[in-house]
Amino acid sequence: MSAEQQNNEEVTIDLRRLFILIKKHIISILIWMIGLGLIAYGVSEYVLVPKYTASTQLLVNRKTTDANQAYYNQQADINAVTTYKDIITSNVILKGASKYLANPVTLVKKATPAKKAVYKTNDGTRTLVKKAVKAKPAVYKRESKSYSVSANELASAVSVTTMTSSQVFTLSATAETPAKAQAIANAVAKEFKEQIPKIMDVNNVTIVAEAAKGTKSYPNVKMITMVGVLAGLVISLLIIIIKDLSDTTVREDSFMTNELGLTNLGEIAHITMPKDWTFTAKTAEKRGSSRRRV
Repeated sequence: MSAEQQNNEEVTIDLRRLFILIKKHIISILIWMIGLGLIAYGVSEYVLVPKYTASTQLLVNRKTTDANQAYYNQQADINAVTTYKDIITSNVILKGASKYLANPVTLVKKATPAKKAVYKTNDGTRTLVKKAVKAKPAVYKRESKSYSVSANELASAVSVTTMTSSQVFTLSATAETPAKAQAIANAVAKEFKEQIPKIMDVNNVTIVAEAAKGTKSYPNVKMITMVGVLAGLVISLLIIIIKDLSDTTVREDSFMTNELGLTNLGEIAHITMPKDWTFTAKTAEKRGSSRRRV
């Protein structure tokens, strides 16, 4: 027998032995898989702190009336998307967003100062030309709940995704609640829209789609549960294989002859006796006397 054939035979025997072990311990393997799967599900669903992600889309371009110049501006904006990505996560933008999140209000109507009435005198007669105007305070609109988030925390919570050959990029924010994730994404987008014209020669920033309430992004319960089930399978197989390898019981004659170098003198078959059959000295004596009579 060649070495290659011997190796193939050993592999076949090993695989057959593994199949026998799996079949023999199938119940314990299933218990391990189901048990670790349930533990992984419980940890991911009830122990790990969930995270929610909200996203908004922005478009940055330059306005121009020249058709030829518009094409070159568009290509320049596409190439500058990476720059916008760095700017939107810069400390300048994040500090402003942090300040806005602490007091998320938007000016709807500016304050109106008070004005005195204007009169005109003609031939000794005083005539009202313009009525007095009372002072009116500014009108603000609260966009969301206030959140205390530092610029450093925003840096770890915000990410930007760009698309090839596109002026549109996506700003995503991750937080502990759906509403907070939404507020962070919209605040950073708003601050970027206000600051980018001052930083670069860009006169048109559009928030294509404002962020909605965040959706759960962590943990992935299904994936973690499947990892637990797979871990149960691997651990149970390792335990079974280690126990089998540590078992010193001789299962085959080839081990005695090939590994230990012993000579096989014969085999003793296993005899199964009936449960109600008993062998005693009297039985042997009777059998011997019956044989002598014959």
